[in-house]
Amino acid sequence: MIDKELKKFVKESLKEDIKSGDHTSLACIDAKNNSSAILLAKDNGIIAGIELANYIFNEVDSKLNIKSNFRDGNTVKKGDIIMNISGNTQSILKAERLVLNCMQQMSAIATKTNNISKKISSTNTKILDTRKTIPLNRKIQKWAVKIGGGKNHRFALDDMIMIKDNHIDYCGGISQAIKKTKIYLKQNNLNLDIVVETRNIKEIKEVINEGGIKRILLDNFNFDDTRNAVKIIDNKFETESSGGITETNILEYAKCGVDYISLGALTHSIKNFDLSLKAK
Repeated sequence: MIDKELKKFVKESLKEDIKSGDHTSLACIDAKNNSSAILLAKDNGIIAGIELANYIFNEVDSKLNIKSNFRDGNTVKKGDIIMNISGNTQSILKAERLVLNCMQQMSAIATKTNNISKKISSTNTKILDTRKTIPLNRKIQKWAVKIGGGKNHRFALDDMIMIKDNHIDYCGGISQAIKKTKIYLKQNNLNLDIVVETRNIKEIKEVINEGGIKRILLDNFNFDDTRNAVKIIDNKFETESSGGITETNILEYAKCGVDYISLGALTHSIKNFDLSLKAK
């Protein structure tokens, strides 16, 4: 999972944090000093970012000895020792903040995704993330969603056609937007799925009439309209609900029969999972 993009992320993040040097450690800790540390869970939930943390420690100092006691996606409880680290003290301290920042964020996302997925486990509906992520952190945030049991929506603007309300309004209507999109894809020899956002039943019927798309997104539909929409679409296209969906009402939306529910809150409304690195 550590691809070229993540390697660049780690390199740039370490550069941002260390800059000309960790002067505090350089000042008060001998360069040859070796120590041990533990990465401690201070919350209950799903741990995520262990593979990434191993890479970060190794990138800082390949001679560090890392023992992981859990795998990404495991359930942990407060007090669990997630990792044991030993080696050069200055190296451990250099890596500490980036490791914690990434793992706290990823574990929070994985835990939230897992909790929400459990709420709708009695249905066939799948949870999707969105592009509502921290700039340049999208890769690790979406990785955490997968670790938590969710599925990834598009990563960027170039991997899917998603015709949303503003596209429709600027283009002059749903039919025009879909027609122009099909022409564009053919002219540019692109094979991309088309998802169309709809705001009411009338727009859904327009999409069905036009055809040639992958999925219909139901934006801010209430329960009755969602059930009606699923019935009208009748498995001709995939269905996705989005907008106004919370942990409290998500099961009711899933029971309406949609294939997917997308939630920006998986990545933009989380409370960091509490972890700490302690000298041993």
